[in-house]
Amino acid sequence: MSQKIRVSVVGATGYTGVELLRLLANHPQVEVVNVTSRQEQGRLVSEIFPSLRSFYNLKFTNPHDDELSQSDVVFFATPHTVAMKQVAKLLQKGTKVIDLSADFRLKNIPIWEQWYKVKHEATEYVKQAVYGLVELNREKIKKAQLVAAPGCYVTCVTLGLLPVLAQDLLDKDTNIIADCKSGVSGAGKSAKIPNLFCEASDSMKAYALQGHRHFPEIQQNIALFDQDIAKKLVFLPHLIPMIRGMQATIYIRLKDDSIDLQKVFEDYYRNEKFVDVLPQGAVPETKNVRGSNICQLAVHKMYESDCYVILSTIDNLMKGASGQAVQNMNVMFGLAESLGLDLVPLVP
Repeated sequence: MSQKIRVSVVGATGYTGVELLRLLANHPQVEVVNVTSRQEQGRLVSEIFPSLRSFYNLKFTNPHDDELSQSDVVFFATPHTVAMKQVAKLLQKGTKVIDLSADFRLKNIPIWEQWYKVKHEATEYVKQAVYGLVELNREKIKKAQLVAAPGCYVTCVTLGLLPVLAQDLLDKDTNIIADCKSGVSGAGKSAKIPNLFCEASDSMKAYALQGHRHFPEIQQNIALFDQDIAKKLVFLPHLIPMIRGMQATIYIRLKDDSIDLQKVFEDYYRNEKFVDVLPQGAVPETKNVRGSNICQLAVHKMYESDCYVILSTIDNLMKGASGQAVQNMNVMFGLAESLGLDLVPLVP
């Protein structure tokens, strides 16, 4: 592609927004033409994010539909319910949209309204939206105009389960238990007392015990393969005292204990650029994927047990959000999937 893709980022002051700007700054086929924020309208991007001083001379603008529709693709790095109010005019004018919020992830509108406590305002576009887990929907994403980027926990858990779901390997009489931990950036940038340093540092806690919004999304993905198993999902998130990183420890049982699960995973992800199946006996760590779009996976059989553990580890702001969104953009525009994402993880 000789002509650069014109990109707008709506809601660029949050963690996923600035991560998008960081990735797009060095993307060889992208020109960021519009960065919006109602609160910071008129201020230079570099005033809010000095780390971007050498890369952007743009000012934040108000997100007007006419200006946004002049872009080839618009990223919505916004809170839930924002994108659904603006996508119609953009899609009608031929602009592609990648929504990092949950507005178009769930296909069942009543379930979405139950979990998000508001009435959906763009139900006619929910069916049109393609779920943006590339490793699941690559061919559909190639043809999509509207992509719903998955949630971070959902990405972490689903990538861990895809090989066993796709080959129907699970014991249907037992629960899938997804025990997940996330860094504090997963809660967003808004000021909340539980996320203050003095509150979150040197402590770990479970939360959303009565149900997390990513639960029905994980269920939806499992149900694509087996609706009965989806009903047996147990999902519990935890907050851990670090900025970025996420790990899902997924407990499963197989219907045939003679299956070589290591080989199943290696074969399934053999050609996936951003999924790294570790050697037998290895354990992924969040530091191994920090700042990258990589998901590291490992499988282990528990000692003297018929229970297996799948360990899935991502950077929640990258493969769990902005990196995955750029991966979607590359697929939508027929670019090399790894363009702008060939990033070595940050160590230490």
